Amino acid sequence: MGMTTKDDVLAERRAEPRRRVFKGATLGFNRGYGAMECVVRNESKRGALLAFGETTAVPTSFELRIAGQDQPRQARVRWRSLTSVGVELD
Repeated sequence: MGMTTKDDVLAERRAEPRRRVFKGATLGFNRGYGAMECVVRNESKRGALLAFGETTAVPTSFELRIAGQDQPRQARVRWRSLTSVGVELD
């Protein structure tokens, strides 16, 4: 009998599967005056897991520009831990 992990519970609530990735990304906020860098650890059409050194300065919504993608996307934080943020993408 296996134990249910946090990832299993989150996966059940997702509308579509996420694929594991390792891409650099930049957050833009404060009308373009603020910026932070992160690593995208997994993504789908409507969400992503972002990794940071620490997350206290991450705003609740921002523009996310992922390396290799033409258009930035609006992101909204759905949950956060000390070093990761789960976002919903518009």
